[in-house]
Amino acid sequence: MTTIVLTIFVLVYLGMILGGLPFLQLDRTGVALLGAIAMIGTEAISVDAAAQAVHLPTVLLLFAFMVVSAQMQLGGFYDWVTLRLAGLKLGPPGLLAALVVVAGGLSAVFSNDVVCLAVAPVLVEACLRRRLDPVPFALALACAANIGSAATLIGNPQNMLIGQTLQLHFGGYMVEALLPVAVGLGLTWALVVLSVRGRWMLADGAAGPGPAEKNAEAVPLDRWQTAKGLGVAAGVLLAFLFTDWPREVVALVGAGLLLMSRRMRSSRVLGLVDWELLVLFVGLFVVNAALQHTGLPQRLVADIAAHGVHLDQPGPMALATFVLSNIVSNVPAVMLLLPVATHPLDGPLLALVSTFAGNLFIVGSIANIIVVDAARRRGVVIDWRRHAALGVPVTLVTLGVVAAYLAWRLG
Repeated sequence: MTTIVLTIFVLVYLGMILGGLPFLQLDRTGVALLGAIAMIGTEAISVDAAAQAVHLPTVLLLFAFMVVSAQMQLGGFYDWVTLRLAGLKLGPPGLLAALVVVAGGLSAVFSNDVVCLAVAPVLVEACLRRRLDPVPFALALACAANIGSAATLIGNPQNMLIGQTLQLHFGGYMVEALLPVAVGLGLTWALVVLSVRGRWMLADGAAGPGPAEKNAEAVPLDRWQTAKGLGVAAGVLLAFLFTDWPREVVALVGAGLLLMSRRMRSSRVLGLVDWELLVLFVGLFVVNAALQHTGLPQRLVADIAAHGVHLDQPGPMALATFVLSNIVSNVPAVMLLLPVATHPLDGPLLALVSTFAGNLFIVGSIANIIVVDAARRRGVVIDWRRHAALGVPVTLVTLGVVAAYLAWRLG
């Protein structure tokens, strides 16, 4: 049975690395779901044990904030912010600074993936209309969204998982993360400016958007729906900061209030929920729990410790988080490492390192893929070399900031 479990586990995480499995039309979600089915079907884990393995508070919190973000998207909030931003009478460096601040701030509350999904198309088209090269702005959006999402325990899926599993205090984590995130955003702006070398404008003859493209993605601002969404989001955040109420319950109540609408059909809101991500979480919970039941991870950690590498210490934990995040992606990496996260700083460490590491390559973060795809659909090509030229230095420099901050905290 141990051999069966290990085989299924390896195949699932191979799928996480490759984005699917050879000869099968499966993406990462399909691989995780099939792995969970295989674990249950081979009786490596019982149905009851599989149900108990799913960390329901994390899944509920993630779902609730997907509803809040969908409300903001359907209300036209993201498009309105992007168009107002693009219309600012600022030079390119100033406009880039405003973009970094806005993208980082929005991602801390509404999730980096959702912010990139909503902002990237409008941003690229706005840059083309101003005859600005959209590539540095698109890359800055992805990097800033990733970094900004690390500021809170609701900014991205892995932070939600970390916060819920380790029961981190919402405000306490924000205090820990604020300085590295703020410095990281500032350094991202500086690195983008340096990489551009003053060449902000499109080359002569470069194509811009046609009339049909201009409004292809724009959603008109609905002031009531936007105000309703912002009000619920603010109320939820205040409850997180100043009460000890269960976060998933508070967020679910907020989502329920948004679904009670006389003008917006619930099907439209629920249609924007990332159900595949929720299924991915459920599948990986089951697969990882089956492996834990074999005792193999515990023996592996003990063997590694016997060779002087203690994963429960910040240094090895940070290195393992960085490496795994860029091999299997940040959410699966965090799931693998959470069982050995026992140091008081492991929560902030896991959240910051796994999130910042996502900027290294395009495949390191869903937000990166969203931005690159949005640009490609508008005729702007960002290949892996162009992304890595910025993503690698941003990742190394910002992780250096995290390392320095954690060393100071430990000292």
